[in-house]
Amino acid sequence: MRIRLDPWPVDFEGGQLGLNPFGGQLIDIETARWAAIAPRAIPERLSTVYVVDGKPRMESRVFIEDTHGEAGMGGFGAFVVGAVKLCPHGSRPAELSDVVASRVLAHAPGLRLDPCELSPRDPHTGRLHYPPVAAASGDPLAPQHKVQALMLDAEQELSHRYASAVPLDEHDDREPLSTLTLQDGTLRRSGVSLGGAVVGYVKTMQTQYLPPDRVGLLGTLKPGERTPIMHLTSETGKSTRFTWYVRLCDAAFYQHPMSGVMRLEMYAPDDPDFLPPAVRAVANASGALLLRLGSKAHKDPRAPQNLIPTAALEHAMTRAMGSPELVTRRIRAHIAQTFGPEAVA
Repeated sequence: MRIRLDPWPVDFEGGQLGLNPFGGQLIDIETARWAAIAPRAIPERLSTVYVVDGKPRMESRVFIEDTHGEAGMGGFGAFVVGAVKLCPHGSRPAELSDVVASRVLAHAPGLRLDPCELSPRDPHTGRLHYPPVAAASGDPLAPQHKVQALMLDAEQELSHRYASAVPLDEHDDREPLSTLTLQDGTLRRSGVSLGGAVVGYVKTMQTQYLPPDRVGLLGTLKPGERTPIMHLTSETGKSTRFTWYVRLCDAAFYQHPMSGVMRLEMYAPDDPDFLPPAVRAVANASGALLLRLGSKAHKDPRAPQNLIPTAALEHAMTRAMGSPELVTRRIRAHIAQTFGPEAVA
């Protein structure tokens, strides 16, 4: 018997490693030779990298009755997206970019509601504006899921706003790769139509995409090395991605062999016959880039996958949404003032 540790804290749901099976399709597209590929230097023309992340928050759950006699569950929610802009060559300091918080009153479908405007007692603390948005169903968790979905949409829009275009065939003469976006988590929806050089970096390995005869390579990768690029089709067949794995640091002897490994993905067309040169260029540079951005275990319990810019961005996003205790107090005061003391009994 042999036991090895998952390096992430036990209070993080799911941990860093999972063994969920993958029922989709994985095809070799870069090379049929399954072996480690050494990192290459970051191209000089790649002058800017954005690290994009988002954060949702439910601020209060509510029961709503509209003026037409309909009722349902809802919630005051907030989300924030933002980015860290940096030079991959280290020639200028990193800076925060477009850290913007939004608020919504998510509610069960069929309700007709007006926006909620929470005016502060102190004019210096600002107003809180909650426009109504309908959730997908009347389930009590649907408002929370709606806030999450709105955050993901905003995150994707911001990521593609920054990134260079990726030519998707041999005759596409769009700009060469100069700006790259690293987006925390998997890529969502049909972003291939947007054509941006956006890389989703997946910090956990909850799904085992590789078959048993290939997964062993992940444990032997050296820092900066990557696997070949593959073409991935989801189990539903509705989404396709280019994907590969990169090692950011060596695993300690007491950790599982895939510690320090991260999966990356980019949007891909349905046809797996063409690998855009820009995707290969991103993959070749990903090892050197992530070695610079990976966090250290003595500073971050989710190191190295929780990138240094992401940790700084998380603090900025939390500040942008404000104190949850004060916001909840404002919501309670608004309900009491607008609907009477019995509404908060």
